[in-house]
Amino acid sequence: MQNATLYLLTSLIWGSTWLAIKYQLGSVDPEISVAYRFALAAAILLVYSRLRGLPLRFSLRDHLYIGLQGLTLFSLNYILVYLAELYLTSGLVAIAFSLIIVFNVFLAALLLRNPILPRVLLGAVVGMAGLALVFRHELTGLAVSGERGLGLLLAVAGTAVASVGNIVAARNQRQALPIVQTNAIGMAYGALITLGVALLRGAKPGFEASFAYVASLLYLAAFGSVIAFGGYLTLLGRIGPDRAAYISLVFPIVALILSTLFEGLRWGPEAILGVLFVVAGNAIALTRRRRPVPVESLSSAS
Repeated sequence: MQNATLYLLTSLIWGSTWLAIKYQLGSVDPEISVAYRFALAAAILLVYSRLRGLPLRFSLRDHLYIGLQGLTLFSLNYILVYLAELYLTSGLVAIAFSLIIVFNVFLAALLLRNPILPRVLLGAVVGMAGLALVFRHELTGLAVSGERGLGLLLAVAGTAVASVGNIVAARNQRQALPIVQTNAIGMAYGALITLGVALLRGAKPGFEASFAYVASLLYLAAFGSVIAFGGYLTLLGRIGPDRAAYISLVFPIVALILSTLFEGLRWGPEAILGVLFVVAGNAIALTRRRRPVPVESLSSAS
């Protein structure tokens, strides 16, 4: 039940961040906004850690892995995805990001020696087929050349980097590094790296004092980063990177529902069928296979 709650909470929050990100795209460079987001999230977690008396001292080796988590999970993947959205719609980027399930399955097997479960792969195929149905019109209009080809390449690259971040986070949990403090320091590293990349690319630091920008920034930092990443990484440690990644199939659907409520999006039969496929894919991948009861146990019980 706790896992189901974390799964639902993280899916709902990350599904809503797509709408919040729209209010971040304007006068402020997107990479600068990402740096603000994770700097604020890191500050919240560091203050929380201090108030709770949580230890914040780690070895140099631990800092290297926490920094790697910051680079791959709180910085570079976001930069690549934001750049991809300059050339592709958010729906196509969401489809590309759903490939994180496949990346996680094979990277976890290669680097963490996790077994590859056939039902997880089957669920991935069913779920991604459903997501493709939801965004069929966008897919049919995709010409993989020029700027759109570059956008697709950036989206897949961002997904691969995020998958590496998932594996690094799973490794850190196996080494008993606490999630809250690891996220706090990792997000601080991620904010610094993102700011450095933004300045190297010629971005000018700026800030928009409008209610929409500030409110969306606070929501993305507190809910989209502190709470959602905390829930997701807890789930990742409990059920593994392969099954935890199925959130990437759910949150685009949540985003579509919010778009229906606030942006007047209309649903067709294919979109409804696609959602059913996504739900079926999650059911296949996330339901544990029941072990048969030994005959000896049945006989002794009788």
